[in-house]
Parts: sequence; structure tokens; C-alpha cells
Amino acid sequence: MTWLHWPILAICLVDQTIRGRDQRQPGAGRRRAVMAAVICSWVVGLAGIPGIGLGSSAVAETPAAETPAAETPAAETPAAGASSAGASSATRADESEFAQAFRPVLEMLSGQLATFELQATVQGPIEGSVQALSVRLAKWDDSAFDLELTHADYAVAIHRRPEAIFMALPKHRVVYAGRGELQGVDHLELVGLTDRLISRGSVVSTYSAMISGADANGLSAAVRTLLELTTGEQPGSWIGASGTELRLQSAAEGGTPAYSIQHGDWSATIRVATPNSADPSSWAGPQTGDQLAEAAWADWQHESLDRDELERTLSRGVRRALEVLLPSSALKNPRQTAAKTEHGELRWVDGQRLVLLQGTPEQVGRAHGQLLQTQSHACIDSVLHAFGTVQTVINGRWFRSDLEAAYERLRPHIPVDHLTETRALADSLGLPQDTMEVLNVFPELFHCSGFAVFGDATVDGKLYHGRVLDYMTMIGLQDAATTFVIAIDGKIPFATVGYAGFTGSVSGMNLQRVSLGEMGGRGEGQWDGVPMATLMRRALEECHTLAEVVALWRDNPRTCEYYYVFADGKDRSAVGVAATPEKVEFVYPGEGHPLLGEGIKDTVLLSAGDRLVTLRGRVQQFYGRIDKARAQWLMSRPVAMQSNLHNVLFVPEDGLFQVANASHSGPAADQPYVEYNLNALVQELRAATQPVSSK
Repeated sequence: MTWLHWPILAICLVDQTIRGRDQRQPGAGRRRAVMAAVICSWVVGLAGIPGIGLGSSAVAETPAAETPAAETPAAETPAAGASSAGASSATRADESEFAQAFRPVLEMLSGQLATFELQATVQGPIEGSVQALSVRLAKWDDSAFDLELTHADYAVAIHRRPEAIFMALPKHRVVYAGRGELQGVDHLELVGLTDRLISRGSVVSTYSAMISGADANGLSAAVRTLLELTTGEQPGSWIGASGTELRLQSAAEGGTPAYSIQHGDWSATIRVATPNSADPSSWAGPQTGDQLAEAAWADWQHESLDRDELERTLSRGVRRALEVLLPSSALKNPRQTAAKTEHGELRWVDGQRLVLLQGTPEQVGRAHGQLLQTQSHACIDSVLHAFGTVQTVINGRWFRSDLEAAYERLRPHIPVDHLTETRALADSLGLPQDTMEVLNVFPELFHCSGFAVFGDATVDGKLYHGRVLDYMTMIGLQDAATTFVIAIDGKIPFATVGYAGFTGSVSGMNLQRVSLGEMGGRGEGQWDGVPMATLMRRALEECHTLAEVVALWRDNPRTCEYYYVFADGKDRSAVGVAATPEKVEFVYPGEGHPLLGEGIKDTVLLSAGDRLVTLRGRVQQFYGRIDKARAQWLMSRPVAMQSNLHNVLFVPEDGLFQVANASHSGPAADQPYVEYNLNALVQELRAATQPVSSK
């Protein structure tokens, strides 16, 4: 397969997505829209780059055993002999008409156009308004291309030359440049690029294998079969089974024909032509990097980056985004293989990952990386490369530079043993230590909910502590979701519900029956204190009582604005916390607060807006009758947002907690809960480390 098959893949994948859209999450905000636009632009735009072979490794990444038939329905699998001599003359005539109408596109796709310009415009409703994205791509040779994406709210242009690559952000008037030779394996050299951008974690790999090696005529047949096209009523139009319409638009004499795609409120227009370098003001053309910098960005801000870092960020970001936006069954239903290593064990419990770790910080970090290699790299790619690229396009600042600046201020407040564990994790993953250190202070800008109910509010007086994490399911963190039970030598064993590659905590409970949940606020940039996730981790491994947790927050420098619910099952106590760098405020059960409303006896309720109103109403409706099942229900939609990444229900006095993680098809609140017994799991960890008797 060549890169030229990508527009066909894009059409087929859009069609597949539309057919299954009722099962997918609706739009998850501006970042998801930007991510989809950027990645789809690569899929549609870089489609036209010829001679880039899809190596055997890419095909091998999609073994039949890992691609259930449900993901490739019979209607989407080209039937053998679809163009056989047995086809009717009418069918052959229609096929010929389609191939002739789309000849320029098919020639580009089949590699017959060595140099070309592709122009595309996509328009459709996003977040309640019709929005448009324009794409322009010029391919010059295997080392050089220009790609421009323009939207009303954002714009990015990528210009690659043999000696340099430039990422220009017109809305911010800044350009990032990487010069010199490349050393890494993740880059944008066009030869073999498909291998680097398509993994078996994306359904793209399934379609790419299906149409690999097709020539122009074969591609024509593949498109017709995949989309189940029939001739439309209007001349030069074809209709797909899902209602998608492809049409050849008439062109002025000597002009370039346009091709339109329409489905419901969504439409796209595509043109393919030979690049015109005569007008560099309208199109960059085959200019050198220095010419580009002088002609187009003379008065812009110029920032130099390591070229490997820039190309790695873009290539790995695109690959990860393809997995998140178009996941395959291999990603949605991973093989549930248990594993053991010294100081660690990976188990699967009703479809969830459970990892047990024990030993010194270095031993725990090493075991973490050994057991969760794939998931850790996916988490890193989600944050640093996919999210990082989108964030850079949105705010104009290089994302990693922002993280590094934050880390320099946070690092003095991170315990040495935490750094030791993170560095051992990095070594185990084969990554630079500074990369993992920076990523583990990734700013958590959550919009969550939490509660603690007990005493008169519950059926049996027992304390139930619920924690709702609403946070960016659109970057695919759910693929790395893992529940950890950790016993660091000399510290309190604890459970933390988190993500592979992440050593801090945002939701957890320790063996002393203390449970914690965090909710984000505002104040990004106030980094002169202990990172929130570090404070949470310290509380789990250091604090025996709720009073000790309160003292930890009161006595340590804090960052940004965060809210928390802390609870202690030993005496059925709880507290809500509002913390900023300047002050910390505690709200105890039954107390009112201007942001939370009147107090309700034996409850602590934290949320915001309509979600808080719903949560309060639910607690009042079933006050005195709340049990474990109803406590779960308190966290259901709409208290949990569409971005709901995980929910946890702690029953600390029993040492029990229940976890639900988001999937690619819906938020955590809509997924089944799995119950864990921390007491029993810690006993297993301790038994595994006991010396074997010689008797």
C-alpha cells in the first residue's frame, strides 16, 4: 500500500464512523475537535504522497485473530472477483464511469503523480455551530512537503525540507524550526511513513491491509465496494449505503475538477492538481527553509527546537491520535495476559488491569515499567505527543517547554524516593529520565465531583466515599487505565486508581482505611509548591488518620487551585477541602458553604453547577437509604460528565473499593464496576515477600 491510498481510507473510515456514531461519544470539546481536524488532515492531506510503501510489518500488525469479524463486516470486505468477467455489462459501464470521473484522484492514489497539490475543505456542525477546515498539501519529493490547515480558531502549517522542518502557527505568529540531520526513528521522512503512523491499535490498519497493492482500477473497485456505492440520480454522482454521496463537480475550461463528499450536515470538497510555485505568496512552493523564513515569517517569533523532538512529537502524536479517534478491536479489547516479574505482578480482574508492586522505590519503578511497557508508552504518547501537539496549536507555546518550566519549579518539592521510583520506571521503559519526570507533573486540570456520606445518610451508617474523575477521555488515557496496589518498604501499603507510567495519585485508599479523591480548579501556572499528585501519594503512604492528612495539606506549600474529599473509615469521618497556594479551607460534614449550598448532615458534597444541584438532589431524595448500589448511582450521569475517565467508590472501613474506567464507547459511569479488597491484596503481597522456610 502507498500513502496514496489514504483518501480512500479517510472516506471509508468517515463512513464507518458515521454508521457507528450512535455508539461513540459525542464531541468532547474544542481539543477533540482540533485533534480530529489535525489528524484527519494528515489522513486526507498526506494521502497523496506516492511511493511510500506500507511494509509487511504494518500488515502483520493486524493478525486475523486480533481483528474480530464484527469490526470488518461482510458488507465492508471486498468480495473476491468483484470485477470478474461475470459482472453485468451495466455494472462494468458504471465502474468505468466512476473510474473515469475520479481519474485524477485515482492517479494520485496509485502513485502516478509524483508531484502534486491537494486542496480540501471540510465543513460540518461542531459544538452547535457550522465550522470549516481548509487543507492544502504540496508534495515535492520524498523529503519535502508543505501542509497547511486553516480553521477560524486555529491554523498550522508544516513545511518539511531535507535540511529542516518548520511548524508555523499563523494565529500566534510564531514558527518552530528544527534543523540538521535526524537521529531518531520517529520522523516524517516520507519513505516508510505509513509504517510509523499506523499501528494495529487503529482500525486504519484493517482497511490498509484490505486495499494494499491496488492500482487505480483496483482502488476504484475498492471504494465502490467498501462504500457500497450505486449510481446516483444526478450525472456524475454515486450514493453509499449509509447515505454518503460522492460527486464530480464540473470545472471551468482548463480548470481543476472538484470532488464533493456529502453526508447529512457534513460535506467535503477535494481538488488535485500540479503545484503552482509561481505565486509563493499564496503557496509556499518548493522554497528552501531559509527562503520560507524570510518570505513568510520575517516578523514572526522564531523558536528553535531539536529536530528529532519536533518530528517525533508530530509523528507519534498522529499515530496515537489515529488509535484514539479510530480504535481497533486490538485496542478496545486487548489480550488479557497475566504477567509476573520480580517485585511485581499484572493481573486481569473482570477486564480491568490490576498491578501489585512491592519493594524499594527503585524496585517498584522497575517492575512498573516491565509489566506495563505498552500501556506506559501509550499514555506518554497521549499526553506528550497527541495532547501536546493540539495544545501547542491552540495556545502557540511548545507544550514540552511549558511542562519543563513547570517542573523546574515543582522539582524541589518532590521527595527523593518519588524521583528514584520515576527514574527507575524511565530506565525500565528505555526512556530518558527527564522525560518521565516532566510527564509526572503533567498539570491536572480536572472538572470532577466527589462525596462522602455516612451516619444518618446511609442505610447502615457506613461511610461511602465516591470519587468522579472527569478528564479528557478524548486523548485515550483509558487505554492505560490501571489499578495499583503498592507496598513501598517502610511505608503504608495503598491502592491508587491511575494510569500506566504515572507514579502520582489522584484517587486512592491506604491500609489505614484513609481514602482520598481530588477535583481540579483554576490557577494553572502557580507551580511553586508540592505537585497535587505528589501530595496525594504522600498522604496514602504516610498518613494514618484524617487529622494527619489535614495537617499534610495545611503544612506544605501547595500549587494551583484544587478541591478534595478526604475520608477515614476508622471513625467514619470526612472533610471537603478547597486549597490554593495562599490558603486551605476545610468544610466538615453538615457545614454549608457559599459554593456548595446549605450543609446536609453527615455528608460532604463537592461538585459545581448543575452537577452539584443533581448530586445534592439525589442525596436528599434517598437520604437515610443510601447503600453501596445507591452510592454508585450518585456518580452516574449527569453528575459524571461525558469526559468521565474513572469512578471509584471507597468503603474504607471494610477495605473495599470499586472501580469503573471509561471505554472508547462511553464514560466510566456507564461501565461496569469491579470490586477490590485492599486488605486481602496487601496480605497476598506480604505473603509473596516472606522468606521460604527451610523446614
